[in-house]
Amino acid sequence: MHKTNNYFEIIVGTFVLLSAMFFLFNSVKGSKSNSFDSYSLIAKFDNIDGIAVGSDVKISGVKIGTVEGQFLDEKTYRATLKILLNSSVKLPLDSSAKIASEGLLGSKFLSIEIGSDEEMLKQGDEIKFTQSSVNFEDLLGKFIFNSTSSKDKDDENDK
Repeated sequence: MHKTNNYFEIIVGTFVLLSAMFFLFNSVKGSKSNSFDSYSLIAKFDNIDGIAVGSDVKISGVKIGTVEGQFLDEKTYRATLKILLNSSVKLPLDSSAKIASEGLLGSKFLSIEIGSDEEMLKQGDEIKFTQSSVNFEDLLGKFIFNSTSSKDKDDENDK
């Protein structure tokens, strides 16, 4: 009876080991296939609030890539995004990138506007034309304080 438990443990152990090897193989295969099917670009912004690693990159609402990394440019102090794009999508040199929102309270993504240049961006190039994230709290604060100040001015003019 003790011998039967050993065989069962060996069979289960072998199954677990083969399953782990299968998942490891597929994850390595998946990560390598991305490097062949994609290329990376960078884009610099004054503000990237709401964008994180893994955020979508879209053209006309269609996902064409993801944000692969973000860091601060130590010379210009601008936020820099490294984006990974599907290799089937070629961007003209004068294309632009802006941080957009999926709605008033929706998540943010990087939206690419296609340019008209005949020369295309290549691996590692920078998207030169960018528009930073709009901070809704700042806009709301400006709206509230401007409304209050203009009301105060109207009250003073009425006197």
